[in-house]
Amino acid sequence: MDEVFEAEWKTVVARIEQQFGEDIDLQGILFLVGVQELGQGFRKFSKDEKLNVMHVAICTLLSNYGYYEFEGNDEEGWPHWKATDKLPSLKPGQQMRLMKEALIEYFKEEEA
Repeated sequence: MDEVFEAEWKTVVARIEQQFGEDIDLQGILFLVGVQELGQGFRKFSKDEKLNVMHVAICTLLSNYGYYEFEGNDEEGWPHWKATDKLPSLKPGQQMRLMKEALIEYFKEEEA
């Protein structure tokens, strides 16, 4: 199981690095997903907006697990979610694993 997971994660990272350059980490991939989901194209973001872009990515990814429900976009086009279930208490390594799993699924869906 872990070998399959690691191979799938490496495939996602390689795909992103091929498109955007080498040495991208989990945070960078989350940012790119957030920009994609925001739908405003790549532009300069303020520090606060960067945090919001990351939030967009995390909510998008975790909505597939039922933790967030999309409510709609605000007048500036930013998507908003509401929490539906309390996230389980996870250790940092478990949190990273969950996000990687969600990203693997996200990119599988994008290919379909």
